Amino acid sequence: MSNVEGARRRARPRPGRLTLGFLSFLWPGLGHAALRRRQAALVLAIPTLIVVLVWFALWLTRGATGFAISLLSPSFAWALMASFLIIGAWRLVAVADAARQGEAPTPERRRLTSVGLGALVVGILIPHGVGAYVAWSAYDTWSAVYTPTPVTSADGSSPPVDSLAPGASGGPSLGPVETPSPSGRFTVLITGIDSSATRAHALNDTLIIASIDPTTGKAAMVSFPRDLAGFQLYDGGRYSDKINSLMGWSQRNPKRYPDGGLATIARETGFLLGIPVPYYASIDLQGFSRMIDAVGGVTVDNPKPIDDPNYGGWTDKRPIGFHLTAGLHTLDGQTALAYARSRKGVGDSDFTRARRQQQLLVALGKKLTDPTMLGRLPAVLDAAKQTIRTNVPPDLLPTLLTLGQSVQDNRIQGFVLGPPYAQRASNTSTYALVLDEDRIHRLSVSLFGADSRFATAAGG
Repeated sequence: MSNVEGARRRARPRPGRLTLGFLSFLWPGLGHAALRRRQAALVLAIPTLIVVLVWFALWLTRGATGFAISLLSPSFAWALMASFLIIGAWRLVAVADAARQGEAPTPERRRLTSVGLGALVVGILIPHGVGAYVAWSAYDTWSAVYTPTPVTSADGSSPPVDSLAPGASGGPSLGPVETPSPSGRFTVLITGIDSSATRAHALNDTLIIASIDPTTGKAAMVSFPRDLAGFQLYDGGRYSDKINSLMGWSQRNPKRYPDGGLATIARETGFLLGIPVPYYASIDLQGFSRMIDAVGGVTVDNPKPIDDPNYGGWTDKRPIGFHLTAGLHTLDGQTALAYARSRKGVGDSDFTRARRQQQLLVALGKKLTDPTMLGRLPAVLDAAKQTIRTNVPPDLLPTLLTLGQSVQDNRIQGFVLGPPYAQRASNTSTYALVLDEDRIHRLSVSLFGADSRFATAAGG
């Protein structure tokens, strides 16, 4: 009976090579199933199914944006890249082996079969290659973003700093600057660094402490004017120059500040505001416009007209001057940079532009957490690699994303430490601001409660 059955099976015409290859293209093992080779079909189908289900479950639990943010974790990016490459190779093997066992084409169909099988190979190589490339780009971005940026000295030289190569452990400047608040509050210093070719050293033209309370869902953004001077240093003494030069000065004094410039400015601004600032994120202002363009522009509600006839920060040959009416505007990268930097229009100052900078960061955050950004991921990753340096751990980014999405606009408190929190210094011929420490202490307690180091003194 078995011999008869075997003869019947041998007598059945086998599907063609293109047909079997196409079935295994749809899913590894389907071509072998059509040949009734059940064991081979299961061996080819089950591993692919397991891998796809694991990644699909991660996609469902984290969402599209959370999944994309997770790519900044090097282990996550490597695993995804390996999955694309291995499953791609597995599919090629399945297609080739199934097609090999198919009925040979007639002479007049050989060309069609060859072209069809070639198309199936291309149909596997392209999506898997693109997926692996995106995953690699995420890993490459991580390697760049988590590498400290050297600060150019006044003589044009760059002091040596530790570099974080892929897989290597970083120095102290890459860990948390301070112990995070016990309450779980997330606090980060966001600094915009102007290191353009016209300057001999880098300056922090933007200094914003952003803090989110995970319990209440409230967020605070506090901007430090770049002209603050004569303030107390966290390690003793006072700094007579302006705060926007402190990062470069500390970088040039590594014996006193071994953690580097970014860690020092994060610790100092946190010391002045009375809140631990464990993390920092620096943004190169010249590359900021690239990030805005990468997300397709940002929408802001300009509170009052801007008329700055002397703005000359354009890099795309626009005429000198920046003008913007009040109301809603979608800004491209160059216009967003002008919005963040312009300060010489009627009624404008460092304080008004600091408020606009906060506004831009909120708008950019909204865009980055929009699921539609997934299609722009390669461009966003490339812009981030050129623009951002941070010590925020990759594994913390999904949590930060969740916190950011939970904060509503009306729950964000924005402050600029100009008057009345700082007044113009009377003992210097240059324009400088001196902090009103009592006001700062009260502001700190009102914003951060028990997380403020001034809370005990205020309570006593």
